[in-house]
Amino acid sequence: MFAWLLGTGDSAKPPPFLKLRSARWFILMTVSCAVFTDIFLYGIIVPVVPFALSTRAGVPEDDVQHWVSVLLAVYGGALLIASPFCGWLADKSPNRRLPLLVGLLTLGGATVMLCVGSSIGVLVTGRLLQGLSAAIVWTVGLALLVDTVGQTDIGQTMGSVFLAMSLAFLVAPLLGGIVYARAGYYAVFYIAFGVIVLDISLRLLLIEKKVARKWLVELAPPPTAAEPSPLSTDLAPTLRGPLPSTDTTTPRFRLPPILTLLSSRRLLSALVACLVQATLTTAFDSVLPLYAASTFHWTSTGAGLLFLPLITPSFGAPLIGFLADRHGPRYIAFAGFLFAAPPLVLLRLVTANTLPQKVLLCALLALVGAGLAAAMVPLMAEVTYVVEARERKAPGCFGERGAYAQAYALFNVFFAAGTLIGPIWGGFVVGGAGWGVMSLTLGLLALVTSVPVVVYTGGVWTRKGKAGVEGGEGGGGGGVRSEGEKAAEAEVR
Repeated sequence: MFAWLLGTGDSAKPPPFLKLRSARWFILMTVSCAVFTDIFLYGIIVPVVPFALSTRAGVPEDDVQHWVSVLLAVYGGALLIASPFCGWLADKSPNRRLPLLVGLLTLGGATVMLCVGSSIGVLVTGRLLQGLSAAIVWTVGLALLVDTVGQTDIGQTMGSVFLAMSLAFLVAPLLGGIVYARAGYYAVFYIAFGVIVLDISLRLLLIEKKVARKWLVELAPPPTAAEPSPLSTDLAPTLRGPLPSTDTTTPRFRLPPILTLLSSRRLLSALVACLVQATLTTAFDSVLPLYAASTFHWTSTGAGLLFLPLITPSFGAPLIGFLADRHGPRYIAFAGFLFAAPPLVLLRLVTANTLPQKVLLCALLALVGAGLAAAMVPLMAEVTYVVEARERKAPGCFGERGAYAQAYALFNVFFAAGTLIGPIWGGFVVGGAGWGVMSLTLGLLALVTSVPVVVYTGGVWTRKGKAGVEGGEGGGGGGVRSEGEKAAEAEVR
């Protein structure tokens, strides 16, 4: 009975609310909620970790900062190391929902350990499990979205995911600090467990389109000669799948998909740009609150609110994704890095405790946030475009199940590396050379990154291939070819 309700059995009777549970918008909501939950649980405990270390784990006050850094590094290291394996496993798995549920159970276990942990070993293990869960959620969740929406609207879809991630980054630390101050240690984890319950409910209700197909095809009325099946559009991304190989000979050797992906200059450029975007974003984590406190004499709450103008522009991410689907990712990502460079450099002008300087700081942070959001969303979609282009150029090169999860595993690895580099970059440069030098180096990094982005994003930009690449990078709609079809004509090596 439970298998029938959840849509996991072989019953001829369709599970309840099948069309709703396999609808594109419901799957997008479920994956976005999974991403939100992952980031939310990561961020909401940040204000209570120092308390847990000093009063529950018995760490001396002088060592608290050291162990806070260790716990942050453990999370990022687990995310970075586990992502390739999780991507490979997800592409081998017959469905995406089971790994998502395993990831959520892992996250639940990690949260329990962090809640009741009273030793360094338990807290470190909890953070390790959090990193493992994040690796599963990001690789499997983004691959599931590609399976669901196909390539045409993937930019807008990734924009929605980026919005969920930004909202969690914005809300979690503030809520954790307020709840901890007013209601205590365990109240923070009550909120965390409530979010997990909501998330697991959505993941249990979700039915993948390729699973729903066996019932929806039977339920659909037969199409007329002049009218296509009503399922043809909704299930197109699922029915398409990896392109079959046309090669009749049996290859003696084929590189693993993840190595094939890494051989693509176009994908490497996108991944390095994602690493830089993460570096630029997280570089402020270790320096902005301290600089605001020392310059403006703000409390930790006021300094923390400075992240609002940096993250708020991310709420336009779905619109950015929509534009990337229609006009291609190249110039939007390029403009994002180029736009972020000047305000990053100009942050060095903020040096005095005056109202105009405070307004200037907030305005510059908002411009930086807008540029980084414009850069990130098209690059997330570019990962899908590259896999699609490779499949069209060499059908079957990634095997029967494709390589979307492994591609987003690589995205995870590079993004996690950026989150490790950013705080170290910001902290060391400010400590050694000052705020002005840090802002200058970050601005130069954004400017330099814009060059490979404009050259490689959407296919190598050469005089010979310019028309083929630029002529239609947008998503397919109507009689317009999709990004993958056009990019297959460009150089994807």
